[in-house]
Amino acid sequence: MEHNPSIREEAVLLLRRGVTNRTVADHFGIPRGTVGWWRHQDRKHRGETCKPPTDCPRCTGRAFDHRAYSYLLGLYLGDGHIVSRYKQHHLSVFCDAAWPGLIDAAEEAMHLVMPLPRVGRRQRQGCVEVKSYTWHWTCLFPQHGPGRKHDRLIALEGWQQEIVDAHPWEFVRGLIHSDGCRTTNWTTRLVGGVRKRYEYPRYFFTNKSDDITGLLTATLDRLGVEWKRANACNVSIARKESVALMDLHIGPKH
Repeated sequence: MEHNPSIREEAVLLLRRGVTNRTVADHFGIPRGTVGWWRHQDRKHRGETCKPPTDCPRCTGRAFDHRAYSYLLGLYLGDGHIVSRYKQHHLSVFCDAAWPGLIDAAEEAMHLVMPLPRVGRRQRQGCVEVKSYTWHWTCLFPQHGPGRKHDRLIALEGWQQEIVDAHPWEFVRGLIHSDGCRTTNWTTRLVGGVRKRYEYPRYFFTNKSDDITGLLTATLDRLGVEWKRANACNVSIARKESVALMDLHIGPKH
């Protein structure tokens, strides 16, 4: 659809003064996409490069919430991934829809680490995808790469390890909230000739990546939490003292 050239000139002048695309579109009653195209063409004509604002700590040197980052790192290594391609850049963390507290915690952590990017939620079958839109998440999660995490090397950089060392429980909490659970197991014993049932709590962590599992178990070792390999993909924490520690700092999902 062709628009009156005078309207376009007025709109471009407003855009140059800092008026938003939405406001200009509403003022003239034209689609926002058209206004965005006019802005793009005007910038191109003037040789102006558009650089979206960012509060990325790695690019700006800005101080950020290390405690929230340690938790978010655990979530990312477990159930997160980054999409970084033309016109599509975001961090996604997939949360079980049964745990609204976990969904809120994931969104809060994204806001605390980088407040500027827009964060949204997308309902999927059985889960909620929490998304933060900026390609700068690749700066904060250099583990991003092609293919699945368990098919490639996953190792923390020095600055990441320093944050995990300073906030180990948040890192463990993120991993457990993504790929772990607290459950109740049971067994039977003969007592005075009578078989009785006993129940006991246990934490499980399940991940196909030996590197990610190794990051968890190394952190648990530093925290004094005893663990065992249940099988190739599962770590079990069942000792009473260790479960008590986990309950104190992690607890069940909610």
